Amino acid sequence: MIQQRLALGLGLGTLLAIGAASTALDIKSRQDAAWVTSSLNVLQKTSDLRLLLREAEASSRGFVLTSAEQFRTEFNDVSGKIPPAVADLQQAVAGSPMPMQLLGETAALIGRRVEISAELIRLRAASDRAGLEALGSRAEGPATMSAITANLDRFVADQRQLLAQRSATSKATGSLLLAIDLCGLALLLIIAGYLVRRAYLDDRELRASLLRSEAEAVSLAEKAEKQHIDLVEAHEKLRHSAEVLQSTFNSMAEGVLVIDAADTVVFSNPAVEHLLGYRPDRNLSEVRAKLRVYESDGVTPVAPDDLPTPRALRGETFDRRELIVELSDRDETLRLMISGRPLRDAAGGITGAAMVYHDITMAHETERLLHQAQKLDAIGKLTGGVAHDFNNMLTIITGTIETLAEEVRDRPAAAATAALISQAADRCTELIRHLLAFARKQPLHPRDSDVNSTILDIAKLLRPTLGEQIEINSILEEEELIAHIDSAQLANSLVNMAINARDAMPNGGKLLLESRRVVLDESYAAANAGVIPGSYVMVAVSDTGTGMSPEVRDRAFEPFFTTKEAGKGSGLGLSMVYGFVKQSGGHIKIYSEEGRGTTIRLYIPAPKGQAASPALPDPPPPRGEETIFIVEDDPLVQDFVVSQLQSLGYKTITASTGVEALAKIDSGQSFDLLFTDVIMPGGVNGKELAEEALRQRPGTKVLYTSGYTDNAMVEHGRIDQAALLLTKPYRKSELAQMIRLALVSPFEIEAAAPIDAEQPHRAHSS
Repeated sequence: MIQQRLALGLGLGTLLAIGAASTALDIKSRQDAAWVTSSLNVLQKTSDLRLLLREAEASSRGFVLTSAEQFRTEFNDVSGKIPPAVADLQQAVAGSPMPMQLLGETAALIGRRVEISAELIRLRAASDRAGLEALGSRAEGPATMSAITANLDRFVADQRQLLAQRSATSKATGSLLLAIDLCGLALLLIIAGYLVRRAYLDDRELRASLLRSEAEAVSLAEKAEKQHIDLVEAHEKLRHSAEVLQSTFNSMAEGVLVIDAADTVVFSNPAVEHLLGYRPDRNLSEVRAKLRVYESDGVTPVAPDDLPTPRALRGETFDRRELIVELSDRDETLRLMISGRPLRDAAGGITGAAMVYHDITMAHETERLLHQAQKLDAIGKLTGGVAHDFNNMLTIITGTIETLAEEVRDRPAAAATAALISQAADRCTELIRHLLAFARKQPLHPRDSDVNSTILDIAKLLRPTLGEQIEINSILEEEELIAHIDSAQLANSLVNMAINARDAMPNGGKLLLESRRVVLDESYAAANAGVIPGSYVMVAVSDTGTGMSPEVRDRAFEPFFTTKEAGKGSGLGLSMVYGFVKQSGGHIKIYSEEGRGTTIRLYIPAPKGQAASPALPDPPPPRGEETIFIVEDDPLVQDFVVSQLQSLGYKTITASTGVEALAKIDSGQSFDLLFTDVIMPGGVNGKELAEEALRQRPGTKVLYTSGYTDNAMVEHGRIDQAALLLTKPYRKSELAQMIRLALVSPFEIEAAAPIDAEQPHRAHSS
């Protein structure tokens, strides 16, 4: 009896101890979970505030660059959300003095940054260039934004450290609670077993007492089970919070890299893996060996010790350091804005570093194109003013020389001199006419003209001009193409481009003239300054000549710029074409590769009422779930295609060169369609890549893309006539249709409704 009483007393004491400990730990676990949720909420609000700031800054810059009203509307909308977001964040940390103080300072800076952006928009709307230059010279905006970023980075670092501490505490509490419950349950089961065994040896009263004890044990087990379920639910909530944080990092456009003190990758998100190849399973020294890093000027190499990660591991902190990175394995150049922070332990020792990489390649390229358009506009204004004034003086000279010639008709020497002056004046008049054409101030006589007839007439006249060594072909729109233009100036432009093509083919070649009705959408207009979305008549001139380097292509429209020998070109041919197209409200685009040829496209606005297709609502673009292998050397185009295809449900993998694409194919990378540019650097072009892919994987489906026209690619032998080609520029609907057309089998192509990737054309040769 004494032993039973001792056992029973021990069991009851254990019950009380376990109940009290479990209750206390359960309360503490709930409090810990609430603190973790609070920290995650603060981090999310901080991320939302950063996003609003970036959107406000991007909107103000967009308005300054383009004067588009939609950017001002977007800025007003976003700037109105910033103060409530700041107030909400301050309320979330109201009980913490240090974060409150830091947020108070940051709020004042944010308010000032919004005021600066608003001032920029106001000055740009008022065309107050002096005000803009004064505001830009103070550089207050970048300095304020840098201070805001630094404060928010510090605030986020503090909150993440606090989150880590709270998560660790919650996990320890949960583990202790589970251990106590399990130990108590085991001890109770032992005591219950002992009492059961003793019950068979004792009398009926003892058996009844044992039954009561067993009932109490079952009740205690049920309570323990309930506590266990509550603990599992708390752990599930904590796991969900961690997944939300992980998803946030994975969805960021900025690359995030965390390394330890031994320079080993601890964490990397998909953005930094795509940008630079950093990930935990790769050796950092091997990755860096494939990178060539330069300062923002693109010339000065960065010393190994001055790279971002070594600097951060030395304890240095830096923000928005602009560097240019060349990736040798992808033959790609990126312009990155990099921020770095050392990570320290409680004793202040450096345990690693955190890096953030922001890709500004697209923004820099857009800014370069805008500067180029502004430069041509400024040159045009200057040229027009000079030509106008010179034309006035030349009028006096021409009129005077005619009078002088009449007076000296009986003196042969003086008459010859007057004739020479008259010839020089005529040449000056022609030069001024060319300059006025570039400056968009030439007198035009637009009327509704048949573009195809103009092209055919010029094609017939070009044979004696270009010579027998040049093969001339024309592929024109089947339907009549009417444009409201000066047909004589269009003919003159075609002749100028044909002569340039002839000079680029000294040993002979092919010249192709094309026409087509096209639509330039909003995405194309956003990437090309001065383009208005809508229907256009496209006229293209393609050759198989020497092509242009990027530097020459950027300056091709400048007056008096020429790569020909002295005396073989005035440098005004393409300038006249540029001025005529711009004065007619159109757009001009050059696609050229050194050693491969050139295509120049003229986009002439279609007359109102002439649509590029029947005025029916566009059907939803077809979607899919296949994997598309995108091979494109232009990073801007590659990013555009990836975003468009992913929005249609496709999975994507990318490569920037044919060599990189072949390496992925050799490694066994699976995909359903190869979507490749035809002309690429690096020694392997799109056709060679497709042929090798078909050799390794018979049945591989291929879709080509190129800035050259489809007819030019076939005429010049770049691709087979039966190959599928999507010519740039293209709309999202055209991309979606061509992807589906390339993916379906030949039987499905016959059974499915036809999808016209290109309008039908009629071909002519001369």
